[in-house]
Amino acid sequence: MQRKNINRGYQDLYVWQDAKELYKLTCLIIKDFSFDYKKVVANQIGSVDSIQRNIAEGYCRKSISEYLQFLNIALGSLGESVSSMYVYKDAHQIKEVDFENWDKLAFKLENSLIKLIKRLQEKRKRVTGMILSQTYSTTPLFQYSNIPIFQYSIIPIFQIPPIPSFQYSNIPILTLY
Repeated sequence: MQRKNINRGYQDLYVWQDAKELYKLTCLIIKDFSFDYKKVVANQIGSVDSIQRNIAEGYCRKSISEYLQFLNIALGSLGESVSSMYVYKDAHQIKEVDFENWDKLAFKLENSLIKLIKRLQEKRKRVTGMILSQTYSTTPLFQYSNIPIFQYSIIPIFQIPPIPSFQYSNIPILTLY
């Protein structure tokens, strides 16, 4: 029985499914490494395993910024894994055909992760833009302009008196606190 809830939604993501398949394929390819390479095998399995774990952990976080952070870690782990597999192929520790199958899936996963990261970055910009537009206010004096002026302050809004700056301008003032 498959259990589903909002926190397990990452299981529906193609990037997570591909990362899981890459892990399984990696285990099949490197299972025949000799005992002398036990540490190499453990490191490779760890870096490939890190991909799907970071996708899942990022998904379960409550902010886009944290999700992006974990997706970038997953992308870094994938880069580490790809680098290792190229070295194993060049050292003739894995078969060329196994490497090609593995690299094809890794390339697909890499591009999917990059695309997901870009889409989330765009979403974060849109959300930030919506927040900025909600704090945007114009007075009748400035109603004919659509160019915002930003004023930044770390002082809470209730401590700041209205600022009469730009009173002779037709540029609206946007104050971010």
